[in-house]
Amino acid sequence: MARVIAVCNQKGGVGKTTTSVNLGAYLAALGKKVLLIDFDPQANATSALLSNYEGKNVYHGILGNAYHEELIRPTQILNYQIIPSSNDLSGALIELVGLPEREYFLRKFINNIRHNYDYVLIDLPPSLSLLTVNGMVAADEILIPVQAEYYGMEGLGQLLRTVNLIKENLKHPIRITGALITLYDKRERLPRQVAKNLRRNFPYPVFDVEIPRSIHLAEAPSFSQPILIYNPSSPGALAYKRLAEEIIQLELESLPPTNFGNFNV
Repeated sequence: MARVIAVCNQKGGVGKTTTSVNLGAYLAALGKKVLLIDFDPQANATSALLSNYEGKNVYHGILGNAYHEELIRPTQILNYQIIPSSNDLSGALIELVGLPEREYFLRKFINNIRHNYDYVLIDLPPSLSLLTVNGMVAADEILIPVQAEYYGMEGLGQLLRTVNLIKENLKHPIRITGALITLYDKRERLPRQVAKNLRRNFPYPVFDVEIPRSIHLAEAPSFSQPILIYNPSSPGALAYKRLAEEIIQLELESLPPTNFGNFNV
């Protein structure tokens, strides 16, 4: 059964989609079967992996107008697939409002296919909306990219309050896997200070790796390629590989110990 991880921050420009796309690529490269769901009407994750995609997308899936098999698309990396998005998804905000259990549409959609994957990643929009709530309710965990600037930390309090409201009002036991420091430049004093403050004060784990500010990470989406293909030796690529390794290690640490006490050779 897949770990379903929502990549979420209510502030834009923090590396949310970059993280979704490239974390998925490296998890797949490390032997995991991965599905990325682009749940942002801007569809940036879709364009980062698929060139000029036009067709049915996650909007049609959550409303029951398309089967999963019609929506899942392969990427250039083995065992890494994506369900695309488009600006059609903006219409779901209106269409879902009057429907019963409107917060659960994406969860029901994912539950039908999560057994086929090791990881399902959800790239959420940079806002607090019904789409964001659907993504959080569909997920087991939240990964929060945080830009290494003071403005990048502004939305964290509101995001944590939203998570608590979902736990309390919708009775969904979502957990925060950790915060990820992005757009980090270790040569500058301010990013180092922000990272130090985040590690000291954030009430949840902060990943060991920092994602550097990188021209290669910025360029890769224009070629519809993850950094693993575009420039695998770049600092950004190596950082996302380390992030994937940290994610997998967290999974291994959570497994119950195996009892060999009664095993006879």
